[in-house]
Amino acid sequence: MSRHSADHPGAWSVDVPAPSGGRRRRSADAPEASGPVPHPRQPPTGPSVPGTDSPTVPVRAAVPRRPPAAPRPGRPRRSRRLVVLLTVAVVAIVAGVAGVWLLPGTGDRAGTTTGDPAIAASIAGLPQRSVGVPPTMRLAEGQVPPTNRWFSGLVFPDEPQPVFPLPLSVAVRTDGLSLGLPEVRADDATIFGSHTPALDVPLGTSDLRVVAYDDLTVTVAMLAAGGAETGRLVITRGSPFVHYTATTAQDLTVGPQPLDADGTVVIRDGRYGVVTDGELTGSALSLPAGGSATFYAVPPDGDPAVFADAARVAVTGGSVTEDVAGDTVRSTLTYRTEGGDTIAGPMPGADAGCDPVGRFATVYGPMPVCHTSALTVGDPVLAPSGALDLSGVDDAGRAELATLVERDVAELTLDAADTYFGGKQLVRAATLMRLASDLGLEPTAQRVRDQLVPLLERWADPAGCAGRSTHCFVYDPVVRGMVGLESSFGSEEFNDHQFHYGYFLYAAALLGRDDPALVERIGPVVDLLAADVGSPVRTPEFPEYRAFDAFAGHSWASGFSPFGDGNNQESSSESVSAYNGLALWSELRGDTVQQDRAVAMLSREAASAMRHWVEPDLAAFPEFAHGVVGINWGGKRDHATWFSAEPSAILAIQLIPMSPVAEYLRGDPERIRENVAAATPTGYDVPYADSILMYLALADPDAAATAARALPDERIDDGNSRSYLTAWILAQR
Repeated sequence: MSRHSADHPGAWSVDVPAPSGGRRRRSADAPEASGPVPHPRQPPTGPSVPGTDSPTVPVRAAVPRRPPAAPRPGRPRRSRRLVVLLTVAVVAIVAGVAGVWLLPGTGDRAGTTTGDPAIAASIAGLPQRSVGVPPTMRLAEGQVPPTNRWFSGLVFPDEPQPVFPLPLSVAVRTDGLSLGLPEVRADDATIFGSHTPALDVPLGTSDLRVVAYDDLTVTVAMLAAGGAETGRLVITRGSPFVHYTATTAQDLTVGPQPLDADGTVVIRDGRYGVVTDGELTGSALSLPAGGSATFYAVPPDGDPAVFADAARVAVTGGSVTEDVAGDTVRSTLTYRTEGGDTIAGPMPGADAGCDPVGRFATVYGPMPVCHTSALTVGDPVLAPSGALDLSGVDDAGRAELATLVERDVAELTLDAADTYFGGKQLVRAATLMRLASDLGLEPTAQRVRDQLVPLLERWADPAGCAGRSTHCFVYDPVVRGMVGLESSFGSEEFNDHQFHYGYFLYAAALLGRDDPALVERIGPVVDLLAADVGSPVRTPEFPEYRAFDAFAGHSWASGFSPFGDGNNQESSSESVSAYNGLALWSELRGDTVQQDRAVAMLSREAASAMRHWVEPDLAAFPEFAHGVVGINWGGKRDHATWFSAEPSAILAIQLIPMSPVAEYLRGDPERIRENVAAATPTGYDVPYADSILMYLALADPDAAATAARALPDERIDDGNSRSYLTAWILAQR
């Protein structure tokens, strides 16, 4: 059910239930300030709290007027019936039952390839079933379900949700659409930019289907009551234009306010317009079959005539290509048009080197747009890494590390059954194994390997889920992806896959580095985890790079995105870690195409993490009282987490697991100190202090080492160890 926020008339807000199992990975229990904090599990949900624009209110630190919403228990898990779907025909039947309309799709940049025979064979060897309740998808036949996308809210929730292509926000309703420029504002803990309807276009329809999507666009078919298509919308990333083509002749009224003679109108201090090859008389728009119209916004410093002219050039699709050359990843955004240049801009904070024709306000800061059909932005290359450089550690430091490794290995526990904590335990043990080996403690390293190899082989047994309900994976033929049993934190609804599977990929790469036979044994299933989060092409089995947004340069975490503020991501660091693991595993497998894509995603994700989460430029939002953003959404930004109001948690969720590649966090030393001080106002006896001290070591390794030695054992995360904590800090000296 939709409603308006109490203090912001016109803003879109939607009350939605929590996905099963929660959206993120920490505990539903309130953290104890004086003791260890359990991992986050359940998101706070429910109606919007007065004073916000959001249907979801993450847990914030020190925001008295907006207390955390009470977490709800997850719905009971269904019994684990084994449903083995062995043929493509059965897959099609399941898709039909799930509500996928058989509406023809259209082409896209990547298209859907015939797939890799080895991948198809590996899937055929797995049990196939939907672990969660299969969603009813507003999706055309032939389209791979677009989980974890900026527009997933159009496809999966019971009611379509607003999307935020930037600079616009767009709500595609079953009966039409509204678009607007978010009215950006901020308070001490949140930057708001929720969908505020401005230009409204009723289309007289009763349903919609996503019929195509690519790196930069999504195409939505509007359907009459009987299911016949009446027209198609193209919504474009980075564009102030929404293009509509009528399939049948129709008369529309654009509103809600009458248009001026030039086809524009001022609504809430924003100027909007319509251009068409049909007839526009006042607010009456008449389109013949095949006729089209573009609805658009003009920035305050833009020339309406320039935007009107560019709006007449329809965007039909787009692509992003990435070229790793030297120390830079160059990402080129190409807008496919019917002829001529459009107007578009890159993600705020990225420099495309073009002359702007105007600037829009967004929750990510000012967004310049240019008259062009191609934009190129650059980010520094981040090389994948699986080992700390201990060459500078002196003899005393190595002796200290050797003692710690022996103790941690003696206490090693590998008992987690779900895909998140199970993956973290694999990585904790694998890093101990690697650290022992690097210190010349080969018998100790072998003891860890002897425990790890059988466990990883158990997870990678293709038929594992045919006989047990944990430590195994199935393939979901409806949503098209890998789901682990025991699933956790909504992973059965495709939440957080890159976070979970990144740990498996990293552990598999460390274990397989000197063991080609192990790589071959575990390869069929681990390759599927790699394809789930980082397939370089769209195939019938997997989407192209499931969570990574090639326009934004970062990933999204919610699978189905049932939120009025668009999709969101909290743990930028676990996405970085995932693509590091993907790159290392792809190298072992000799898959250069996937490896190149993984390095590009790794580099861009790390740059975005610094740009939008860890060291964001917040000059446009002086009311925002913090230096770090905890959760970025399409339509807002929060100094908050899904699991804890502790300041230390809000910083640490951008740091874990502090793998060797995390040196990308080495930004401004003074900013590091400020972030650490804000996260630890009462000292280091706080949740997640281990990660915070490792981060501090990038600016002040001596202070970090002193504090780490005094840190209680219970303050060390279950994916970390005192050995690795100490080794990381000593490696920074």
